[in-house]
Amino acid sequence: MKEEVLTKDDALTAEMEKKQFIKMTQTRIPRLVIGLGIPTMLNMMVTSLYNLVDTFFVSGLGERATGAVSVVLSLMSIIQAIGFTFGMGSGSIVSRLLGARERKAADEVASSSFFAVGVIGLLITIFGLLFLTPLLQLLGAPQELDGAKTTLEYAREYTLYILLAAPFMCGSYVLNNVLRAEGKAVLSMVGLITGAVVNVALDPLLIFGVNMGMTGAAVATCASQILSFCILLFLFLSGKTIVRIRFASISRNIKIYLDVMATGFPSFCRQILASLCSVMLNWAVQPYEGALAALGVVQKVFMLAFSISLGIGQGYQPVLGYNYSAKRFDRVRSAYLFTLGFATSLMVVFATVCFIFAPQIMNAFLEESPAAAEIGRVSLRLQCLCMPLLPVNFMISVTSQVVGNKAVAAILSVSRQGLFYIPAVLILPAAMGLFGVQCCQSVSDICAFLFAIPFTVVFFRRLTKYQQENQMQEEEK
Repeated sequence: MKEEVLTKDDALTAEMEKKQFIKMTQTRIPRLVIGLGIPTMLNMMVTSLYNLVDTFFVSGLGERATGAVSVVLSLMSIIQAIGFTFGMGSGSIVSRLLGARERKAADEVASSSFFAVGVIGLLITIFGLLFLTPLLQLLGAPQELDGAKTTLEYAREYTLYILLAAPFMCGSYVLNNVLRAEGKAVLSMVGLITGAVVNVALDPLLIFGVNMGMTGAAVATCASQILSFCILLFLFLSGKTIVRIRFASISRNIKIYLDVMATGFPSFCRQILASLCSVMLNWAVQPYEGALAALGVVQKVFMLAFSISLGIGQGYQPVLGYNYSAKRFDRVRSAYLFTLGFATSLMVVFATVCFIFAPQIMNAFLEESPAAAEIGRVSLRLQCLCMPLLPVNFMISVTSQVVGNKAVAAILSVSRQGLFYIPAVLILPAAMGLFGVQCCQSVSDICAFLFAIPFTVVFFRRLTKYQQENQMQEEEK
């Protein structure tokens, strides 16, 4: 009886896999990219938005509390780096395996990545709690000596619960990316948006209603992350997915883990450098009163903008993976160009709105600190000027990652923050003072845009070559 049930289950999964393959390789590109990209973009935007809303409610506790959230952002980037490494790595491989009709291998990659990242997330929790104070000092949390509650103390309250949620955050990234790799962006959106709504609802209730202050904000974030994880895991366990997460599918082959990490390494570089850049920025702004809180708000707004590009790019990822493996290079080209144009158009709209309403945005968070609001206004407008350039670098980086060109993907992923932002934050503040701090991100974005152009040209030339070779093979048959 048990064998019969398993056979029926496998037959249903195979039928689901076949339908999804047809959809991904035959549906018109604009409809496919928009259908997958919009839910993924909304997913990423909602995640960034509730971080922004979190900061908004915390700002009611004062400028130092706002600055503390900016410090903890660096730690969250480290946790995200681990999650994205296994999430993007497994997602990229899974999309290619499904495109090649190798579902059992996809199960093995997804299951192995999920349990591996859970263990790593648990280690982050343990070591983070053991070395909490020195960790936050390293991340740039100042210890003021005026007798009032310090930024470091606020940061300790918030970080405690973020660390407790670390294993669930890491696991969610894998589950999310595997769902997107299947082309089920709407399902992936359900878990994160539910968690985001709960977080936004709990923030004012716990911070002000129950009078928990900063601890309330942290508990709200922790609870929302655990809820999102549980919903995403339920989708896999209830048979609503092509790929299955099973203990039996966990691999003992070290090569699978190395392949996932190598494929996800560009995402690791991107996120870990984001954390390093945040830390360096925290240290660079300390001489300027109010700058830590102001630049923290600007970073959250910029993350919301970047989530547009990231979300559309991740919606494009399974389209690329399926069609590249199926040797539909004409569709790969169309998907790339359409996604780039679509993402750039959205970024132009977002940047224009933020540029116009920059004073109102900053005043909403820093109404009681006019000097800090002015610092943030200038910085936000400078970044808005370069926001439309972001998709060019990100698109070729994601594309290289999905098609297995790990070296190019790694170089591109470190270019924006590693090759350009870090030198900018080391040089410009020393040379230009506060204005140098404010324009670091804009300078690095311009350089990253120019750096990505040659790699884009090379990819399209290679794509043309593959397409011609594929046509010749078809004609010989």
